[in-house]
Amino acid sequence: RKETYSSYIYKVLKQVHPDTGISTRAMSILNSFVNDIFERVATEASKLAAYNKKSTISSREIQTSVRLILPGELAKHAVSEGTKAVTKYSSS
Repeated sequence: RKETYSSYIYKVLKQVHPDTGISTRAMSILNSFVNDIFERVATEASKLAAYNKKSTISSREIQTSVRLILPGELAKHAVSEGTKAVTKYSSS
């Protein structure tokens, strides 16, 4: 079952570039990209949990997976935004 992130992608686009649109094809490509990254992170996190003999994937496995999968600066930003989101969620 493939998820669709079109509405979220669109909301982010409008926050960053309010006057810019996106074609159906470009949206489809971005959607595939998001699904692919999530799939890679989930697979890596699952392997990390298994290596450490844990049956639960925690934010630590997700964070380590992101660091392994994404290059340099992109990983730093992803970890920073992820930590911010978890903190916001935890305090609500």
